[in-house]
Amino acid sequence: MENENIFRGVGIEISLPTPDSFLKIKETLTRIGISSRKEKKLYQTCHILHKQGRYAILHFKELFILDGKKNTFTEEDLARRNTIVNLLEEWELVSIVHKNSTESVLAPINQIKILSHKEKSNWTLEAKYNIGKK
Repeated sequence: MENENIFRGVGIEISLPTPDSFLKIKETLTRIGISSRKEKKLYQTCHILHKQGRYAILHFKELFILDGKKNTFTEEDLARRNTIVNLLEEWELVSIVHKNSTESVLAPINQIKILSHKEKSNWTLEAKYNIGKK
């Protein structure tokens, strides 16, 4: 039961350094994604999911997969998600449960826009998936 994949084969399982890290990670993820070429708009790439006392970082397209929607998740999406999870671990916000799960495919850092907290107010932050909303 311990190794049962409650996230149904999607996402990267993580552990949190402290119980109150969840909201910090959630907020940080709102500032990491793909930026619009025309306007100061950032599309959030990944979300943190909490289920049965366990946590995972998922690309928004993986959340659509969990909802039973059409799968358009690409290797490029996988690479971005892996790079973002590795960054979160580098910043000591998370620990990756299964280390080898993020080593295979990585995206160049220049394919991901990371806003500092102080830049946030100058941008429109947009999520393509809202957890808990139908």
